[in-house]
Amino acid sequence: MLKKRILFVILAVFLIYSFWLSFNSLSFKTYKALAPEALPLEIQGIYHIHTRFSDGRKSPDEIAGLASKAGLNFIILTDHGSPNRESYESQGWKHGVLVLAGSELSVSRGHLVGLGFRLLSDDFSLNAEEAVFGIMAAGGFSIIAHPYSKVQWSWGENVGYMGIEIVNANFMLKEDLLFSVPYLPALLIKPSYALLKILDSPQRELRKWDELNKISQIYGYFSTDAHLLYRPALNFLRVHVILDSPLSSDFDVARGQVFEALRSGRFYNSIHAAAWAEGFRFWGERGKEVIPMGGTGLFESGLILHVQAPFPYAKEIHLIQDGKSIFRSTEENISFEAKQPGVYRVEVYLREKSPLGKEIPWIVSNPIFLREDKNVDP
Repeated sequence: MLKKRILFVILAVFLIYSFWLSFNSLSFKTYKALAPEALPLEIQGIYHIHTRFSDGRKSPDEIAGLASKAGLNFIILTDHGSPNRESYESQGWKHGVLVLAGSELSVSRGHLVGLGFRLLSDDFSLNAEEAVFGIMAAGGFSIIAHPYSKVQWSWGENVGYMGIEIVNANFMLKEDLLFSVPYLPALLIKPSYALLKILDSPQRELRKWDELNKISQIYGYFSTDAHLLYRPALNFLRVHVILDSPLSSDFDVARGQVFEALRSGRFYNSIHAAAWAEGFRFWGERGKEVIPMGGTGLFESGLILHVQAPFPYAKEIHLIQDGKSIFRSTEENISFEAKQPGVYRVEVYLREKSPLGKEIPWIVSNPIFLREDKNVDP
């Protein structure tokens, strides 16, 4: 009799759980707003993907096919290696998607991603600082990968790192695996819902990024770090790149366009599964002078910071200066006069009903650096 009661309770709990999960998963929809037609220079892509050339499960061609169905313009492969030559040589246009490749290096301080470099005969050094110099000498730039993962980054003097991952989906899934268990079955029903519920607040990474930007100019990335589950991963996070001219059909030119924009910080990040974010803009302006997102300018009175968030859904814009929120607004467009030099960036929070946590920024811009002396390097 007791066993029947226990089984009945277990069955009842399971049915309630199944109904709860199914209802929440199937009722969830990504908020979608079509991008204005006047945005031909914005392209969307995914940064940090692993393929069969290291510890991934699909080939570059297969991933590109899925990326094409997801409406992506580009993907960036980051297979492990020093560098990974097979992955590098797989670059090209595939299924209408620009497939780019760098490499994720295991170096003395942790994991370092190198992008935009020329393939040389020698491998990069296993010493972090020497690897950075080697990547730079080959025409590339480096990004600190998942700094708080199991393979933590050991912080030292900045020797030229140009980026840091502020969200790494793979790490967050592993870090919160116990919390994630109730939502994992939803990966079979509505993967976007499950991933949004699993996503954790990146406040630790954001604080570190702000700290680093007081010393040097570093750009922030949303990283999928996909090894499998490519279809949901390609619809989860986005890197929105702002180009100077339309993306070329010539591979070498297009590769240079994307990497130059990343190198210059002319991109922002969004949690695409929660809501489409195409059309966001952040820039500074004083008279005829325009400072783009990622750019550096001399601080002078009358310099206005502009934020454009032309979305029909409820949101809250936070203007951040040197790591502190100094202005908030629910309007679509804001203008704010900078009162002092500093590092300014934007976070936008989705205020619609969503599985995305209210404390997790839906959009994160790269900074605008306003310096007191234009002759002082950031």
